[in-house]
Amino acid sequence: GGSAVIDMENMDDTSGSSFEDMGEMHQRMKEEEEEEAEGEAGAAEEEDGEFLGMKGLRGQLGRQVADQMWQVGKRQASRAFSLYANIDILRPYFDVEPVQVRARLLESMIPVKMINFPQKIAGELYGPLMLVFTLVAILLHGMKTSDTIIREGTLMGTAIGTCFGYWLGVSAFIYFLAYLCNAQITMVQMLSLLGYGLFGHCITLFVTYNIHFHSLFYIFWLVVGGLSTLRMVAVLVSRTVGHTQRLILCGTLAALHMLFLLYLHFAYHKVVEGILDTLEGPNMPPFQRVARDIPVVSNAVLNTTTKTVALTL
Repeated sequence: GGSAVIDMENMDDTSGSSFEDMGEMHQRMKEEEEEEAEGEAGAAEEEDGEFLGMKGLRGQLGRQVADQMWQVGKRQASRAFSLYANIDILRPYFDVEPVQVRARLLESMIPVKMINFPQKIAGELYGPLMLVFTLVAILLHGMKTSDTIIREGTLMGTAIGTCFGYWLGVSAFIYFLAYLCNAQITMVQMLSLLGYGLFGHCITLFVTYNIHFHSLFYIFWLVVGGLSTLRMVAVLVSRTVGHTQRLILCGTLAALHMLFLLYLHFAYHKVVEGILDTLEGPNMPPFQRVARDIPVVSNAVLNTTTKTVALTL
């Protein structure tokens, strides 16, 4: 029975091989064993059969697991690939030189009176996106310099929500109006136009948050805000046919754009304070042992009481 034992050892060496190989080996072993003594061969064969049955089961399980892992890997790879493909789709919109962005920022403040020919709009989103983030930063800075005591997270969220909401929401709305009025403009161009239109807002708010004069704000609102709005109106007029359509489209855009600047300057802080009051209760810092902090608290209490009195009246 020496050869049977050797064969068993051989089988153990090739335990990594596939199920089919096992079958072939088993066949060969059977042929070899037929030449040997009958009794020994029978006993060895029985053993082999049991052993192979276990191996076969393991092989099938291994194959199923490998198959499953392959499927998961394939799914992840395809997801990563589709994400990369999507990024590739976006790449042309962000492929822009800083010089071009600077030129477009300046252009966004210069209305061009050219109505007979459709004015060119850059279909890029890098400049607009940066301007929206700049506006967020300016709003946060404005809240810091004003006397509001606020937690950072909520503040950041509301600023981003407000700016992106305006940019995307108004772009979509004006694009829909443009579609109704047969104006020749794509969604990307609309986003770009409105995004660059926010440059005026950024300048106005940055200056007026640091220099608190109401008259100065109104001058900036009319001149800077007005110029950026006029620029957008001029572009839209050049791309729209028909007086009524021009009036509807440009009137809506101008009103929304100018009112948004007024809202950011006057109402935004109050609205955010209101939101925070409802979320977190009145803005009162916790008492601290340092004596000099008490006036701050008393001021906050006074402010909230005067607010509530004013509201009830």
